[in-house]
Amino acid sequence: MDILRFSPILKTVVWGGERIAPFKGIQTTQTHIGESWELSGVSGNVSVVEGGPYDGATLDELIRRFGSRLVGRFAGEAFPLLVKFIDAAGDLSIQVHPDDALAARLHGPGFRGKTEMWYVVDAAPGAFLYAGLSQEITPSEYERRVADGTITEVLARHEVHPGDVFYLPAGRIHAICSGCFIAEIQQSSDLTYRIFDYNRPGLDGKPRELHTDKAREAIDYTVYPSYRTPYRREKDRRVELVRCPFFTTSLYEVDAPLTEDLSRLDSFLVVLCVEGSGTVESDDCRMDFRRGETLLVPAENRSLRILPDGPCRLLTTTA
Repeated sequence: MDILRFSPILKTVVWGGERIAPFKGIQTTQTHIGESWELSGVSGNVSVVEGGPYDGATLDELIRRFGSRLVGRFAGEAFPLLVKFIDAAGDLSIQVHPDDALAARLHGPGFRGKTEMWYVVDAAPGAFLYAGLSQEITPSEYERRVADGTITEVLARHEVHPGDVFYLPAGRIHAICSGCFIAEIQQSSDLTYRIFDYNRPGLDGKPRELHTDKAREAIDYTVYPSYRTPYRREKDRRVELVRCPFFTTSLYEVDAPLTEDLSRLDSFLVVLCVEGSGTVESDDCRMDFRRGETLLVPAENRSLRILPDGPCRLLTTTA
C-alpha cells in the first residue's frame, strides 16, 4: 500500500497560539490554534487522506477496506492512537486522564483511558510544565486544594527544553504551560478530567467545567523520584524513547540515508517530522515530507528508508 498523508484537524482553544500553522507551512485564517490533530480515529474528528489515490477517504473507511494490510493486528478495531502537535500560548488546565478500567466504569463499555507522552519540540526561555506530584496528598487534601486554588503548590514543576520527553501514564496529574510546543502521542481517547482552570472563562465567556469527583478517582497519588524520561541522543540510528502497552515511540536524528526493517511489526508505523525535510521510501512507494507533517506507513509494508535533505528529526510510533 501507499504511504498516507492526512489533512490536519486544527483546534481553536482559549490557550492556543499562532505557531502551529507556520510550523506546518500551511495557510489558514483560523487563530488561537492550540492543537493540530495529525492522525485521529476519534469519533467526530476522524482524519481524512490528503492527496494520492485515496484522497478524501477517511481513516475509518480505509481500515474497513484494507483491514490488516493497513493496521495489522488492529483490524476490526478503532484506530488505537491519537497524534497531535500542541502550541500552548497560555497555560492548559491542570488535568488527569482515566485508565481503561475507570473509563469503562464511568463512561461505559468501549471507552478507553488515556496514557500519553510528550516530546518537547520547542520551548520559550523559562517555559515549564507540570507532571506528577511533588509531595504526598490525600484525596481529601486534593479536594481542598482544588477549592482554594492551591493545587499547583503540590505539583512537580519541570523547566523544559527542546528534546525533553515525559511519559504520562493514566492517572498522572499534569499540565502543559505557556511557551511549550509539544508533539503528543496518546491512546485514542478524548477523556480529560479538568481539575483546575485558573478561574478563567472559556471562549464563550463562561467558566469551563471542572471534573473534581472523577479526577479524584483517577489520580495516582504516588510520589515518584523522577518524572522525566531519560534517553541518550545518538545520530543516524533509532533511539527508543517510550515503550508501554499502548505505543512505542522512537527518535531519529539523521543527516544520512537510513533503512529500517519493519518485517517483524504487526502494526502500522506513524512518522512525525519535527525538523527538516526529506523523503521516505517503503517497499515500492515513496513520499516527500517536511517539518510538521505526519505520515502513516501501512502494516503490510516491510521496510522504511529515510532519505533526509539535511539534518532531520523524526518521531516514529507503532502500537
